[in-house]
Amino acid sequence: MFQFFPSRIVALSVYGFDIHWYGLMYFFSFLIAWHLVPRLQNKRNLKLTNDDWASLLSAAVIGVIVGGRLGFVFFYQPFYFFHHPDQIFAVWNGGMASHGGFIGVTLALLYATRWRTTTAKLCIGDIAVIPVAIGLSLGRIGNFINQELYGTLTTLPWGMEFPGVVGLRHPIQIYDFLIELCIAFICYKSLSSTPIRPGRTIAIFLVLYSFARFFLEYIREQNGVYFVMGSVVLSQGQMLTIPLLIAGIWLFSWTGKRQSLEKEWA
Repeated sequence: MFQFFPSRIVALSVYGFDIHWYGLMYFFSFLIAWHLVPRLQNKRNLKLTNDDWASLLSAAVIGVIVGGRLGFVFFYQPFYFFHHPDQIFAVWNGGMASHGGFIGVTLALLYATRWRTTTAKLCIGDIAVIPVAIGLSLGRIGNFINQELYGTLTTLPWGMEFPGVVGLRHPIQIYDFLIELCIAFICYKSLSSTPIRPGRTIAIFLVLYSFARFFLEYIREQNGVYFVMGSVVLSQGQMLTIPLLIAGIWLFSWTGKRQSLEKEWA
């Protein structure tokens, strides 16, 4: 039996199996990646076959799902899952962490490209961050449909009501959706620019994402986990974002010192 929209968070129920909106957003993200990455490779002078890209995308999908879930488990609710280990891989109940997804994708792609040169790895990463940014934006649409990850109280005219909380809130999911699309566009422009410096687009993505996530955390309703450093109070998300920012700044500087792709592959 097929049932469309049986609840707010479920898009389709097929013989009792629920397909959630958030899962659909992941599916659409993978389809977009499958369509985009082979078409972007000419901007990094790559000549990978469709089978090569299929292998890389399969590794990335596994990395996103496993890394995102384990990131949520260890970064946000370790004590709960310590006492309920049977729920660790119950992804249908929700709970994914973008920082864990980054780690998972990075490790998966490094393993899948282990026989390739450092330059080729960086070029593949430059291409990958564009569908990653688009995927993050679609994930926020899933959050919005689920009415989760809302912001703090606001008096702005576009403030919204969310179930179970008092007052008008920042629709932070929509803010993040628009920001991630802008980041995807900026990364695409970087991918198209010359001279070609492998890794530069990855660096731009990491820096832009880190700044956006860090400052959005100030208007995001928090789960009560904070880190106090002197007079500075940082949320869990901000603390996890700092290493990404450092990595992005270092990579941007490092790629500026390397020769361009045209010289390296001449």
